[in-house]
Amino acid sequence: MHDTENMEAEAEFEEGEEPSFSDSEDFEDDISDQELLEDILKEQPQEADGIDSVVVVDNVPQVGPERIEKLKNVIHKIFSKFGKITNEFYPEDEGKTRGYIFLEYASPSHALDAVKNADGYKLDKQHTFRVNVFTDFDKYMTISDEWETPEKQPFKDFGNLCHWMEESDCRDQYSVIFEAGERTGIFANDAKEAITVEERARWTETYVRWSPKGTYLATFHQRGIALWGGEKFKQIQRFSHQGVQLIDFSPCERYVVTFSPLMDTKDDPQAIIIWDVLTGQKKRGFHCESSAHWPIFKWSHDGKFFARMTQDTLSIYETPSMGLLDKKSLKITGIKDFSWSPGDNVITFWVPEDKDIPARVTLMQMPSRQEIRVRNLFNVVDCKLHWQKNGDYLCVKVDRTPKGTPGVVTNFEIFRMREKQVPVDVVEMKEGIIAFAWEPNGSKFAVLHGESPRINSSFYHVKNNGKIELIKTFDKQQANSIFWSPQGQFLVLAGLRSMNGALTFVDTSDCTLMNIAEHYMASDVEWDPTGRYVVTSVSWWSHKVDNAFWLWTFQGRLLQKNNKDRFCQLLWRPRPPTLLSVDETKLIKKDLKKYSKIFEQKDRLSQSKASKELVDKRRTMMDEYRKYRENAMQVHQEQRSLRLDLRGGVDTDERDSNVDDWEEETIEFFINEEIIPIGDQA
Repeated sequence: MHDTENMEAEAEFEEGEEPSFSDSEDFEDDISDQELLEDILKEQPQEADGIDSVVVVDNVPQVGPERIEKLKNVIHKIFSKFGKITNEFYPEDEGKTRGYIFLEYASPSHALDAVKNADGYKLDKQHTFRVNVFTDFDKYMTISDEWETPEKQPFKDFGNLCHWMEESDCRDQYSVIFEAGERTGIFANDAKEAITVEERARWTETYVRWSPKGTYLATFHQRGIALWGGEKFKQIQRFSHQGVQLIDFSPCERYVVTFSPLMDTKDDPQAIIIWDVLTGQKKRGFHCESSAHWPIFKWSHDGKFFARMTQDTLSIYETPSMGLLDKKSLKITGIKDFSWSPGDNVITFWVPEDKDIPARVTLMQMPSRQEIRVRNLFNVVDCKLHWQKNGDYLCVKVDRTPKGTPGVVTNFEIFRMREKQVPVDVVEMKEGIIAFAWEPNGSKFAVLHGESPRINSSFYHVKNNGKIELIKTFDKQQANSIFWSPQGQFLVLAGLRSMNGALTFVDTSDCTLMNIAEHYMASDVEWDPTGRYVVTSVSWWSHKVDNAFWLWTFQGRLLQKNNKDRFCQLLWRPRPPTLLSVDETKLIKKDLKKYSKIFEQKDRLSQSKASKELVDKRRTMMDEYRKYRENAMQVHQEQRSLRLDLRGGVDTDERDSNVDDWEEETIEFFINEEIIPIGDQA
């Protein structure tokens, strides 16, 4: 039909004159160029007037002529790090600045960087900068007075990120990399056999890392880092950092720090980047010449502060602004090392001797920067800082060369952090120190000292009466590492790598050797978060044969030997801090026998795989029977009215309901007759 009409129209044009495409005299053109040529006009070159490179800084101090130069120097120092400033304008009124200024950058991108990083910058207690691009004023002037409901952003549901904590049998999880890094698996620990939770090929390109509370699993890729979590280990977040090699989490899991040697430039620091875990946004970048002492930044226990040491300088930053605390670094000539307390916002650092000035260890409260303890030391060669897990004690291992004495002597300077004026006790060791480790939740520490083959292990107790007691010394130990249980009391003395994997399991409550064993060529020891199990392993990264990980009880009883092809790494998934109060924990310990019966029953049922399968089968059958019985009773009840109709209203469901009307009748009937002959009687 349409084809016929088109043919007729064409015939008309051929017979008559050509059609006119001119508008009629009364035609009104009501279509604008913007509507008609919107796509083309978007590409129309715009006149560049340079205002997109100008920023407006508000809340600047109002000063007179005598202080204007100092203010300009401060402003230039802060804002020049975002790019080259080509012009500055400080409006004045009656000889004083008005409290806002204009800065012009060489590039609009530099102006945007200044807005992103300097907005909210705290100059002092009275002045916090508000920074905007000049072109924003046009945008804000054209905002409609009518309220428009913001568009709802889609909510990304990643599921329960603490799902593994709800596991009915309270099994801890661990990650395993094997097949030379080609495969990565997550397993739930079980005394009989590990249970596979998730396993993927090429999940990571190098290694993996758990976040401090176990919420996220971080994997490494050429283009950056990916975070995974939830029941099915979905991708939660990713951070683009080309060539990333190292990462570190803040203790609160809010921030992650990444390092790449490929990205750094002079104008745009990219070697180290701090990211916001929740939003995925880059918070700040830093230069870095070397990653030999990773992590470069060390975090306070609550994640509110992080610090970095450079030559003669300790820089402390605060979150979430990522700016320097009080806008200045600490000038500490010769600073060698520093460390945060794991329990308080206290930082400690040490400085070596300088001519007649002794070496010193300083404890400083943050953010006040108040020195709470200074300890002077003499004839110091080196110091190492060791915090107890809760921050109750600090041990400074001091290597000294006393005058008139050959060789090096080691002192342990023990700071009692919870006591007034922080008293210090000293333990002197005449032999060389191989390893030192605090009991995580207690007041004991262990030391390996001496030289092979005469290596001794000593255990000390920091008492409340101001004394440090030597509890026990074991002679001739094959050990070079100390691994405490996360709950304290138990530890493993391990002779890793060159010592062929010798293992000694010790109970420090009475200093008994629970077991002596060996895992040949073991390279790593990892305790589970509960302190019930410990894993020893031979990594393919350090030794190319006998790659496996073995599971032991805390007492040293071997439970499993897991041989994985080219096994590389095992990491236990950390647990978040308990939500129980101290009193609630004490109450549970008091009633532990009551809970133990339940756990022992579960343990007996899981003694063998066969019994477990049989119990599961019986439970399934019982569940099926209960469902069938419930359905049958429901149908029986639904048919009750029908039964009453069929039986003339007599309720036969209750058979004992009319006992009084029953009549008893006895019926006898002949069954059989048998005649037995009896012999003739005399």
